[in-house]
Amino acid sequence: MVGGSTRAVVADDSHFMRSVISDILSEGGVDVVAEAKNGREAVSLVDEHRPDVVTMDVEMPEMNGIAAVDEIMDRCPTPVLMLSAHTDENADVTFEALDNGAVDFFTKPGGEVSMEMSRLKDQLVDMVLSVAEVDVTAPSRTAPTDTTQPSTTTGAAEYADDPTLIIGSSTGGPKMVESVLSELPLDADFRVLVVQHMPGGFTGRFATRIDARSDYEVREAQDGDRIAGGEALVAAGDYHLRVKNYRNGRLRVKLSSEPPVNSVRPAVDVTMETAADVIDDPLVGVILTGMGNDGAEGIRRIKGAGGRTLAQDEATSAVYGMPQRAAETGCVDSILPIDDIPTGIVETIKREVT
Repeated sequence: MVGGSTRAVVADDSHFMRSVISDILSEGGVDVVAEAKNGREAVSLVDEHRPDVVTMDVEMPEMNGIAAVDEIMDRCPTPVLMLSAHTDENADVTFEALDNGAVDFFTKPGGEVSMEMSRLKDQLVDMVLSVAEVDVTAPSRTAPTDTTQPSTTTGAAEYADDPTLIIGSSTGGPKMVESVLSELPLDADFRVLVVQHMPGGFTGRFATRIDARSDYEVREAQDGDRIAGGEALVAAGDYHLRVKNYRNGRLRVKLSSEPPVNSVRPAVDVTMETAADVIDDPLVGVILTGMGNDGAEGIRRIKGAGGRTLAQDEATSAVYGMPQRAAETGCVDSILPIDDIPTGIVETIKREVT
């Protein structure tokens, strides 16, 4: 950063969108040093200007966002925020860009774009500033591979019965959640709830990706869903995920369109607090990378209900906002690097075998 100002390159094939995004960022104190109309131009401008962050459109001529991110990470590693349209095709492509090294994504609004972007401008500026702080060269932030297999431990009697795990994350979280779930042993028999700050249209694809990498059965949550051990639900975008009841090792969830909590929906706090209220078997709460303070109160409530709590450490967090706020409550049992989180989770439910 020069003179304390965050420097950005804006890449979009629409002149109108480039202007809208650049204006919003400039008004938010971000110095837009260059604009690119395609991925190839974006790569060249990043090489030339060495910005702190890039906003990257997904679909562009000559070179799309996926290829551009790959080139940037190879030639001049720079934090990239993908700007994705709200379509199934763009959802798939956006996740590929995350695999290639992009930090996170922001969904372009539909309808009256200029009006919608104006409404979301504070959120966009905050995300750009957070993404700009990420060290994309850190090896701990590489995406999990498709071939990773969970390590299973023999003897299910080593674990407490009927545990529930709730994972909360935001900026930089998708790859971290995939990594944790890919390493979680199935014989630990967790009921898993994942709350990732992510809009509707993307959470279904996210659940499918995790399912392909985990021995757990993972799906996007639907209203009234019930899960038992070995199953996981991902909170649906734009809905809070509430734990409605818990009986005989099975929990039931309810989707809610109540107002955002901590300025987000789904909110980690909602899921953790409702789980703490109704679950009387082992309960584990985990906060991973993300900006803001969502999850801090949920961690407090889980700890108050006798549950165990973990948070990702600063060194491996893309954004050490949510984990830090959780740790500041004094209710986090362990603060661990991302690679140690799966083992840390399992340790919370191990019992002595004599």
